[in-house]
Order: sequence, then structure tokens, then C-alpha cells
Amino acid sequence: MYHKRDKKDDEDLAIAGNIFAKITKTSALQDARSFNETPVNARKCTLILTKILYLMNQGETFTTQEATDLFFNITKLFQSKDTTLRRLVYIGIKELSKIAENVYVVTSSLTTDMNAKDDLCRPQALRALCHITDGTTFQGIERYMKQAIVDKNPAVASAALVSAHHMAKNIPEGVKRWVNEAQESVNSDNVMVQYHALGLLYHIKKTDRLAVSKFLAKYAQTGLKSPYAILMLLRIAAHLYSQDKQNGPYLSFIDKCLDHKSDLVCYEAASLLLKINCSTPINTAAAFAVCQSGLSSSRPVVRFAAIRTLNQVAMLRPTLVEYCNVELEHLITDSNRSIATLAITTLLKTGQEASVERLIKQISSFMNEISDEFKIVVVTATRKLCQKFPRKHAVMMNFLETMLRDDGGSEFKKAIVDTILHIIEDNPDAKEAGLAHLCEFIEDCEHTNLMIRILHLLGKEGPKTSRPARYIRYIYNRLILESAPFQAAAVSSLAKFGAHCEDLLPNVIVLLRRSLLEMDDEVRDRATFYLNVLLTKQKSLYNQFILNPLQVSIVDLEKSLQQYILDPKDTPFDLKTVPLATHPQNNDESAKKPTVNGMKPSSETVRVTKTAPNEVAETRRAIYEEQLAYFPEFEEAKLGPLIKSSQPVELTESETEYVVKCIKHVFKRHVVFQFDCINTCNDQILENVRVSMQVPEGYRKVCTVECPVLLYDAPGTTYSCVEIVSDNVSLYVGTFENLLLKYIVKDCDPNTGKVLDDEVGYDDEYALEDIEIVWSDFVQAIIKPDFVSAWEELGPNTEVAETFALQSFKTIDEAIKNIIYFMGLAPCERSDVVPEGKMSHSLYLSGVFHEEDEILAVAKLAVTNEGVTMKLSIRSNNLDISNFIVSIIA
Repeated sequence: MYHKRDKKDDEDLAIAGNIFAKITKTSALQDARSFNETPVNARKCTLILTKILYLMNQGETFTTQEATDLFFNITKLFQSKDTTLRRLVYIGIKELSKIAENVYVVTSSLTTDMNAKDDLCRPQALRALCHITDGTTFQGIERYMKQAIVDKNPAVASAALVSAHHMAKNIPEGVKRWVNEAQESVNSDNVMVQYHALGLLYHIKKTDRLAVSKFLAKYAQTGLKSPYAILMLLRIAAHLYSQDKQNGPYLSFIDKCLDHKSDLVCYEAASLLLKINCSTPINTAAAFAVCQSGLSSSRPVVRFAAIRTLNQVAMLRPTLVEYCNVELEHLITDSNRSIATLAITTLLKTGQEASVERLIKQISSFMNEISDEFKIVVVTATRKLCQKFPRKHAVMMNFLETMLRDDGGSEFKKAIVDTILHIIEDNPDAKEAGLAHLCEFIEDCEHTNLMIRILHLLGKEGPKTSRPARYIRYIYNRLILESAPFQAAAVSSLAKFGAHCEDLLPNVIVLLRRSLLEMDDEVRDRATFYLNVLLTKQKSLYNQFILNPLQVSIVDLEKSLQQYILDPKDTPFDLKTVPLATHPQNNDESAKKPTVNGMKPSSETVRVTKTAPNEVAETRRAIYEEQLAYFPEFEEAKLGPLIKSSQPVELTESETEYVVKCIKHVFKRHVVFQFDCINTCNDQILENVRVSMQVPEGYRKVCTVECPVLLYDAPGTTYSCVEIVSDNVSLYVGTFENLLLKYIVKDCDPNTGKVLDDEVGYDDEYALEDIEIVWSDFVQAIIKPDFVSAWEELGPNTEVAETFALQSFKTIDEAIKNIIYFMGLAPCERSDVVPEGKMSHSLYLSGVFHEEDEILAVAKLAVTNEGVTMKLSIRSNNLDISNFIVSIIA
């Protein structure tokens, strides 16, 4: 009868084959007492010492006392003349010298062995001696080390050179005295001695750039025999060239090595030249020829070296590698899977459109033979290839769909789904094929997050396809077969089909009514809510509650509900009183101070990087609200909920005696200026610190909160509050001029910081930069999940359009970044992503002005000889806002 061996049997078999598997530290230390026996039993002691070294290499730890006792027991083995045991003793001394105490006692024995006639033990004795040598014992072995470096035995010389390299980390000045001996060893006929000597010389001189340049020039002309030494010279030359790109001799030396008789040197020179070309264009035809010839070599190591170099270059300059595509395609079927995988990923970056189908077919033949890690690399490369050749989306979609059906981990499946989603978003022609593949995938999907993402995508994109009814079956299957999280997502997706497609509305209503009987509360609540909205058959309600629901901050919603429960009001809870959840915007350095058509940007909006979640902005707002609520002056002003806070704006130079930054807090009818101040004068204390300003038209000063004391190098804060008294939107934007930091100065002791006894202080002031209130200070970036529906709901009657010539921008991508930054709106439908090389594009933006007026914008951009032309269309439920936006850009 056949007996299947399980994993435990394999482990037992592995243990049975390892004679040291059951050794313990206690038993090994007890056995080490045998080292004290006389005469020494070499065979027995060799086995015991091997067990101890095995335990140490397996991670077993020894206390200082245990290591010291063991170390001195091992020294008794110097009595034996057995070569094998003696070499194990050297290894044991090296390992225990890191833990044991008083290890210097074996210096004399090691020095004797280092100068003995036994060439097998001399190198090991030398290495062990250098391990136990420090600054106090260095003088005693220096003479022996100099002799060993120039020893005729290559093993001894290499051991001395490598040990000197390690010792240079702790005793650099001492090792520098061995330069002459190292230079003599460079002339050795042994390739390893020459390599190690050259490495030691470079380590000694590497801090002196001129010395390294002379060192390189000298040995580049002598024609070293060791290919390893020449390889080191090549890397030194490449490093020097990276620091001084105008120096030609470095490149000449690297180029000269392309004809070296050693493959190692040739491929290193070719690799360095190609990598240099990725940052600084140079002639690399000869380097490509070396790599191209290596691709067809019969030696796997040569093929691997060539393909790895080309793969690294393809990541930065794919066009340079396209000439090698014919040879690369032959490597796809290479028996070495490392070579085949590198060939695949290189071709996916550099392949031509005509070869895509053949390439995908070849890749598919062995995808099951590589690990998930390599599969993810292939999937990522497929996405880039689809961006490069959008017309070949069908072939690549089928390839991805095949991999979805194959076995694989969650990360691999997530990579495929992400790739399909990006292809759908970047290429409208691929939408229906991609959705069909994802529908088939969720029939057997076991990953919760992926299935919910796909259901959400079906609800968003499915109704916009030519045959939306085909997707309802897949969604309803999840509703009747899966658990509550999937059912809730399915209900939301069904509701979007009903809101979009009038002909499918009766069917969707029937399915939602069946969902009213589900066991889970959330599923029933969602079904009830969406069913009642759909039964109204009002498109405005569809858009408001299903397609583009109100996006509120979850943190603030929870806080508002708790306050409402603790202090109930006569009026119902109003969701519109909850602050909105703003879209995190890119804090790109290149867009810090942009302009749109010559206008100054809306610079001071709250910005969060793309990788940061909305909770960052919400937490920041909660902190500011808590700080402002502390002051009774603001409570009397009845500010209401905080709408938006800007980033800090510097009002002084960072090197001045007083450093002041301003944060603008915008409320419904008020703006609070928070001035964060730092006193950099250690002989002064400031009291009653406040900021005065000239208030522009449309505003009225309400109150000022002084900072009582501003000590040296300690932050302090003062506030100024103004009220918006005008309903004219154009007056919201203005400049607060003549800012003065006013205070009472008192001299103090710089050492103790105490005010001098006779000091009464005097009034003084310090001029600050003006503060601008810009358009986007009042705008919240809110994403519309279904931009088209929201745009159609506002209608053409609310639209204002104008055409602009943005002559300061040369590319669409640059224009988009600056438009978003200037207007403070959120990009929708991934319209801020522009495919490479596209000459025209449409940007969709949305937001809310002052938590009241909805703003939608469509910017149609096109590249011309003069720059970028923009046709901007604005729709808002307040026509004055639409006109004002156009006016500030014009």
C-alpha cells in the first residue's frame, strides 16, 4: 500500500540526517572539559569543537563567563599538532573573542603559529590574531603583519591584506603605515593578492580625492593581471566620474576595458557605461554590443549578466534597449527561470506593438512555473505595456483574466485587479472587456477587499456601458450567496443601476424588495433607504442620495451626533451642519508657487499628500477647533464650526529676531488669523504680544487675543478675528496690509532668563509681511463619484465659459497641477492623470464654496505652439460664483 509522507515526516528525516540537531549548549560545555586532558585526543576534541561552533552559528548565545571559560579551555588544544584541530581552534578563538574576556593571552601562541612553517595554519592564525588585536597590542604585531603582506605564500599575503582592511576600521592610522608593503603586493602574480592589495590601498586613500585620481591613473596604465582588481578600478572610475562629469579620462578607461579578455571585466565596463548613460547621455554603442553578444552566449552566467544589465537600463531608458528585443525574445524560453523572468520584464518595457501578441503568448506558457513575486513583476510590466500600446488592450486583458483564474496569493490577485482597474480607467475601449473579466472573477473570489472593490466598480461603471443589464446577475448572485459585507456592497451597486437606467428600474426595485428580508441590519437598512429613494423617481434625489451623496467627515459626524444626543434640540439633526470630508491634495514642490495665466495662486489651502488619508486633515481640524474653543472671545463672536484651515504662511525671514507664521482659520462668517511667534533674542522677554493690521473692504475687525508672555526660543500664539460683512463674493478676496507685531520689551539676564529688577519695559513694534485671503481659502475640495450626473443636474443655465491661453505652461500635466492648485478643487474621474504624449485632455473638478455653493468645472486643455490653451466651463448653483471664478483667472 502506498504511504504518503507528510511534512512532519520530512522534518523528522532531516533531523535524523543531522548528527548535531539534538546537541544542547549544556552538554557541549560539559564535553569541552575534555580539552584539558593530556595527551589531547585530537579526534574527540575535533568533534566537540565542531559541535560548539555549530551551536554558535545556529544563534546559540553564551554568557561572558561561559565564553571566557570555553575560550581558555580551547587554548589548551595548542598542545596538539593535528592540523584539522588547530584550524578549528583558530575559528573558535575568532568567534569567542567577541564575547570572552582577556583574550590577549593567546597573542604569543598565534604569533608563533603565524611564523611557523606550516602553510596550512599560517593564514588562519593570522586572521585570528587580527581579531584579538586592539590599539594597545597593535605595536607588538605590526612587524609580523608587514612581513605577512609581502609573503611569498599567496594565502598568507591575502589573509594579511584582508585582515589589515578590517583593522583599518579601528586602527586607521596604524594601517596607513603599511602603504609601501601594499604597493609591493599589487605587483604580485597572484590575482587575489593583487585584488586585495589594491582594495587596501584604495581604502587608505579614499578620503583624498586627488590621491585616488593619481592612484587610478597609475594602475589603469600598468595593465593589472587580476580581473578582480581591474573590476575595482572600473568602479572607482565610475564613482569619480559621477562626482566630476567633465573628466574624460575616467570614461576613456571604462571604454577601453570593453575589449578586455576577461568576460567579468567586459560586462562590468558595459554595465557601468549603460548606467552612466541613463543619467548623462554618452556613446554606448560598444557597450550595447557587449551585452547583445552576451545574450546569445552558451554560458548561463554570461546570459544572466547581460540580461540583468539591460533590465536595469530598461527601467530608466527603455528606448535604449529596444535594439536587443530580438535576442531578448529568444531568452523567454531559457531553461534558467531567472534569465527568462528578466527577459520578460525587459521586453514588457521595450516591446513593439507588432510583437505584443507573440510576447504575451510566450509569457503565458510558463507563468505557472514562477513564484508569485515574479508574477507580480510581470503584471506590473503588463500594465505599463498597455499604457504604451492601448490598442492591444484585448490581448493583455485576456492574459490578465487567465492569471486571475490560476492559483495565487492575495497580493498576486490584488496586483492583477489593480492593473485591470487602471487599464479600464486609462482606456475607455477596454472598459467592457475588463468588467466582464472581473465579473467572472468574483464568482469564485475568496478575498473580501477585492470583491467589495469590484462590486463598487460595477456600480460605478456598469450603468454607463452599452449593455448594463448583463452585470446585474453577477451583483445579485453576491446578494444571495455571500455574507453581510458583500451583500451591503451589492445593494449599493444595484441602487446605482436603478438611478442610472430607467429601463432597469423596475427590476432593481424587485431585487431590493427581496433584500428587505435579509438578516443583517446594514443590508436591510441600505435596501430600505435606496428603495424609498428610487420609488420617488426624482433624478435630483437620485443624484443627492445615491450617485453623489453628501461626503461628510466621519470623525466630525460622530462628534456631532454625540453632542446632539447629550443636548437634544427641538429641531431634527441636520447632516449639513457636519463639516465636509475634503479631498487630500498633492503637496508637490513643483506646484508650491504656480500661476494660472499670470494670476497669483491660491497658496494657502490645507494640503495633505496623496499617501495620507483624510483623517489627517480631520484630526488637524479637530485640534484647531479645540484650541480656538478655549478662548471666551471667540465664543462670544459665535464663530460656528470650522470650515477650513490653511497651512502656515511665513510673515518674516527665518533668521530674523522675531519669527512669525500665520494660519488662516475660515468660518461661515469669520476668519481667525493665528500668529505663531518665536522670540530669538535671549536677552529680551516680550509681553502683551499682538498683531495689528489694516482690514480691507468687506471685513470688520472683531477681537484680538494677546499672547501674555513670549520667552526666548519658546513658541507663543496670538489671534486676530475679523468678520465677513459683505455678501459680495468678489470682496472675500483681499489683502490685509500694514501688519505690525506689537509688544512690550523687557530686558532679561541671557543666562537665567529673569527680568532685571529695574526693568519696566517699553512699547515696540516689528513690521510683518502682508496676508492675502485668496479664492481657495473658502473652497473645499470634494470629489463627485459620478461627475457627469452632477454636471447634468446643475444644467447649462448655471454655466459660464471662457477660453484662456496659458502661455507659461508647455505640457498638459504641468497645466493640470497648477490649475488644481490655483482653484482648490478636487479632480474627479481620475482626470488629473494624463497618458504620456497626449496633446489634448479634459479635466473635471468639483468642490464646495463656503460649505454652501456647489462648484463643478470642466477644463478642456490642448497643447499649442504658444503653450496650453484652456476652455474653462464653470457650473454652480450660484451664478455669481461662476462669474467670479472666470474673472479672477482672466
